[in-house]
Amino acid sequence: MKKQMRYKTAALGLWCGLLFSGCKEEKADPKAEAPAPVKVEREQDVNVVQVEHREQFPLATAVEHVSTSQLVVTGVVSPDISRTVPVISLAVGRVVEIKARLGDTVTKGQVLLRVQSADMSGAFSDYRKALADEQLSRTQLERSKLLYDKGAVSLNDLQIAQDTEDKAKTDVENTRAKIHVLGGDPNHPDTVVDIHAPISGVITDQQVTNAAGVQGLASPNPFTISDLSNVWILCDVYENDLINVHLGDSAEIRLNAYPDRSLTGRINNVGPILDPSLRTAKVRIEVKNPGIIKVGMFVSATLHGLKKETHTAVKASAILHLHDRNWVYVPEGDKRFRRMEVVVGNLLPDGMQEILSGLNPGQQVVVNALVMQNAVEQ
Repeated sequence: MKKQMRYKTAALGLWCGLLFSGCKEEKADPKAEAPAPVKVEREQDVNVVQVEHREQFPLATAVEHVSTSQLVVTGVVSPDISRTVPVISLAVGRVVEIKARLGDTVTKGQVLLRVQSADMSGAFSDYRKALADEQLSRTQLERSKLLYDKGAVSLNDLQIAQDTEDKAKTDVENTRAKIHVLGGDPNHPDTVVDIHAPISGVITDQQVTNAAGVQGLASPNPFTISDLSNVWILCDVYENDLINVHLGDSAEIRLNAYPDRSLTGRINNVGPILDPSLRTAKVRIEVKNPGIIKVGMFVSATLHGLKKETHTAVKASAILHLHDRNWVYVPEGDKRFRRMEVVVGNLLPDGMQEILSGLNPGQQVVVNALVMQNAVEQ
């Protein structure tokens, strides 16, 4: 019995050993179970295209273009202060009628408003009194001359009469001048004063309403008139760019409202004080107004300096405007073309376009970039 138990124990041990040995041999290899390495293939350059018939896309050579240095800044239209005149009323009173409004175009001498003034009433009263006194003194002088010729009065009495007449004439002249200064006419007595436009132009400011009070020089000017035949463009230029800005330099002006129209101005002032927060100086450009410039308009100004710079020029048709950027196609090997981004400048005569960067003189480009782009998209 015991012998039989020993055989069973030995057999059980042998079976367990074999089982352990088999399990050990069947253990998974981590390296064998790892996924196969992924092969990364670079995507083809989207700016490189290949065509079958290269002869369908003729080439042209970029040429050298010499121009002056330029700086592009933004600005705002302002009236020329030297051509801006305030409309004032020296007569104190109440506004009884307004004949013009803000933004109106007026001519010199046009009536803008009417003011009923007690000052004018007092001026006419003084003028009439001065006339009466002068008439009396003139009569007395004539009588004194007659009596002096007959020996009835002394020379001293005649001189006193002459002095009184001279003073009376002075009073008449002073009171007449006061009426003129207040805006009245001595020959047409009226307590209502007409305020006239001192120059022709546009009313750019209004500080008066109907029935308002006018306090003479102590009150704000009722109107401000600006002659907009010439205007100022005030631009902000960073201090690092001021080295390229000089008095007398020309400037090309483009209005945001009329982007296809170009105007020419000239720099007549460079501000001596920098804005402490923006680090910019005000540059003033004077421009002749052809009638389309309005005060407050935003503009883009290209300042042309005296320094000569060399850029590239190509046919305008060789430039493709796509996604707010500009491109040209240049040959790259057999039947291959590369699309390159460029920065364009001004339009040049004979259908040429200035390129500031991205292309060098001597490089070849596809003459018609739009045809190339259409062929690529098909």
